[in-house]
Amino acid sequence: MATVEDYVASIEETCGEEKGVIVIFKYDKKGEAIARILKKAKLKNSFSGVIYELVFRDISFRVFSSGKAIFSGASKEALHDILAELLL
Repeated sequence: MATVEDYVASIEETCGEEKGVIVIFKYDKKGEAIARILKKAKLKNSFSGVIYELVFRDISFRVFSSGKAIFSGASKEALHDILAELLL
């Protein structure tokens, strides 16, 4: 059975005024991860298929076609549960 770790290479917290969490997907799984996220989250905006602004469980985030996602207003601890719902 797949796990979040099968899709995620690293998770890092951002510093600064607005706290957030950056998720980097594994290179070989990034296409599948992005497709799963797009199916489950609500799309707010898309910029040329390169950047997607999404909302899931009242948490806004951006997914980049390069395989990165930036979650605003989510703690690193809570993010694991969110990623599990989006990816599995």
